[in-house]
Amino acid sequence: MSDKKQITYADAGVDIDAGNRAVELMKESVRATYRPEVIGDLGGFGGLFALNSGKYKNPVLGSGTDGVGTKLKIAFMLNKHDTIGQDAVAMCVNDILVQGAEPLFFLDYIAVDKVNAEKVAQIVRGVAGACKESGCALVGGETAEMAGFYSNDEYDIAGFCVGVVERSKMITGDKVTVGDVLLGLPSTGLHSNGYSLVRKICFEVMGMQGDTLVPEFGKTLGEELLTPTRLYPNVCLPLIEKFNLHGMVHITGGGFYENIPRILPDGCDALVDAGAWEMPPVFKKIQEWGNVPWAEMYRTFNMGVGMVLLVGADEADAVREHLASLGEKYYELGSVVEGSKKTIMKGGVFGE
Repeated sequence: MSDKKQITYADAGVDIDAGNRAVELMKESVRATYRPEVIGDLGGFGGLFALNSGKYKNPVLGSGTDGVGTKLKIAFMLNKHDTIGQDAVAMCVNDILVQGAEPLFFLDYIAVDKVNAEKVAQIVRGVAGACKESGCALVGGETAEMAGFYSNDEYDIAGFCVGVVERSKMITGDKVTVGDVLLGLPSTGLHSNGYSLVRKICFEVMGMQGDTLVPEFGKTLGEELLTPTRLYPNVCLPLIEKFNLHGMVHITGGGFYENIPRILPDGCDALVDAGAWEMPPVFKKIQEWGNVPWAEMYRTFNMGVGMVLLVGADEADAVREHLASLGEKYYELGSVVEGSKKTIMKGGVFGE
């Protein structure tokens, strides 16, 4: 009989029992997101969702996928993992929202070096909470234990979202025209973009730490940088239903210069007044600490505006009144003018 040592999967760094424990810890938060259309329960090979086709005359499915990027480095630094899941959800649901789509269901993918059941459950609770707030069901996901692939205690997270929109309510930019009004909805801060630049400036150039108190923020640097991305479905879906929005823009990587032109037709520019809103302190300090050119700031970050609505002049007042009735803050960003599919910044740091 051979006395050669037997090697198991656990010896290779993969703990199946820890993975099963993580699933048990997340079950309650996942089930709390279920909509009536969800079929089955957690633990299957995939998620099933019965689209209520009777609700739509001509339904169109929309989908989006994204990750969180190097913002994860801040979560690792602070050992705080309960908000990063909202970033993964928000980056997906906000992207399909601008097409007019209501988020229906979401799936996450978490890849780790070694499963820590409690940590994975924290991440998924953040995902589930964001799904519930956005009205979409978390119907499944994958936690992949990839021993030796990631550094100790590090992980990656990405997500995939599917939504639906009535074909007549799709927002494609084809209705955008000269004279349309640009209204901006506030962001909660940096959201999930530009963190490679942020980390270089804060930690390499300034030599700061995650627990460095920044008076202008009223909190530590790490707390500010981990502020989760805002979820826009609750405020925007009623607008999509009630009004004939000409366009919507999620201000993500690429800022104002790269994102707004994606919805502009030929012959149109977006004229944006950078002085129309008070820039949040985090953007001012990033610019100051890194001596970042202002054009670079507006090309990289949302600068305090996470969503832009392009509204026909005939409906602009009604949209304003609707937002005001909800106590929803908005900014008068500017208008669509004749041009060549670009964003023109004026006012504020750009002058008149």
